[in-house]
Amino acid sequence: MSETCPFAIAIDPMVGDLAGETARLRAAGPLARIELLGVPAWTVTEHAVARQLLVDPRLIKDINGWSLWNSGVVTRQWPLIGMIDAGRSMFTVDGAEHRRLRIKTTQALSPRRLDEIRPTIERLTVELLDAIAASGQDVVDLKEVFAYPLPMRVVGELMGVDRADHPMLLTWYKAFFSLMTPQDERLRVIDEMDVYYTELVRKKTADPTDDLTSALIFAADGGDPLTEEEVVGNLKALVAAGHETTVGLILNTVRALLTRPEQLDKIRAGEFEWKNAVEETLRWDSPVTHLLMRFATEDITVGDTVIEKGEGVVMSYRAIGRDTAVHGDDSDAFDITRATSHRHMTFGYGPHICPGAALSRLEATIALPALFARFPDLQLAVPVEEIRNLPVLTQNDLASFPVRLG
Repeated sequence: MSETCPFAIAIDPMVGDLAGETARLRAAGPLARIELLGVPAWTVTEHAVARQLLVDPRLIKDINGWSLWNSGVVTRQWPLIGMIDAGRSMFTVDGAEHRRLRIKTTQALSPRRLDEIRPTIERLTVELLDAIAASGQDVVDLKEVFAYPLPMRVVGELMGVDRADHPMLLTWYKAFFSLMTPQDERLRVIDEMDVYYTELVRKKTADPTDDLTSALIFAADGGDPLTEEEVVGNLKALVAAGHETTVGLILNTVRALLTRPEQLDKIRAGEFEWKNAVEETLRWDSPVTHLLMRFATEDITVGDTVIEKGEGVVMSYRAIGRDTAVHGDDSDAFDITRATSHRHMTFGYGPHICPGAALSRLEATIALPALFARFPDLQLAVPVEEIRNLPVLTQNDLASFPVRLG
């Protein structure tokens, strides 16, 4: 499938050495030539270049700007195609159309709306912690019993998705993201999700409720209403991003603090806030490793490198977060006292900055103190080296997270 891709860094689909891969990308320079499952692309590893390119209108999200797609080199059989050819939504268009699709979502995720949903997040957090305590188990998989269901329940209530459907959706998303899923099965899952979300949108159209899906359908801001396809596209992507990112954020923060008890003690003593740990985790151990993909509408020169028209560009946010020019020579260290933690761009930058960033932060800053308050003696149940990533190329997705409750 691939064209000649000299000196490319092959992104490991099994995620066997994420730290080593990040170091190799950083060493390759601000723009690194990579290979994604046989497909060549550029990836950005430097903060300043990311800021430059994320606002460059010559880089677009529309897959029809990709020469490998137009030439038939990349087809629907490529395992990552579902993340790029994802239907019409605010995540796949640019310019005025992007603004039209995005504004209705940002209105529905306004600070006022987040204030309203805070009690819901607190309630769902307590429900899950109560269930963990009532289980009587000393060792649990924190991902399965807490970090995974919490964001799904939050985004489910926000979007009006029935809780009874959550296990099915989690199964679908796991199959969608895993590189162990045969492509024919992944395409079937994509079709099933399209059917499910289309039926949900039609149900909300006929019987609207107080949720984001209904708000997207009936938003009235003087502009053109969203089409059914556009609501489905936004909804599908928001549910995916709305739980996957927060799962990683919660688990990665817990891992960082349990292996650095002196920093956890500083938070418990009130010297630093939980948001310091959250922002440093977002920088240092980003839930998003590689975000696919933008396409050059003309040749773009970055330093001594030319991104040619039609080439794909990836943002490697984990590598960007380790930029020594921004975060210092010790950027490979986790440090909640770091003054530059908040300068990360894990949620993006520019027009396509993640609309759910504030929600993810809110969930994490509610969930983490509640977890450590309920289980003050929480500790890892296995050596940290035994905690492995799932074969997911784009997210920092852990297979499991065994903890001892104490």
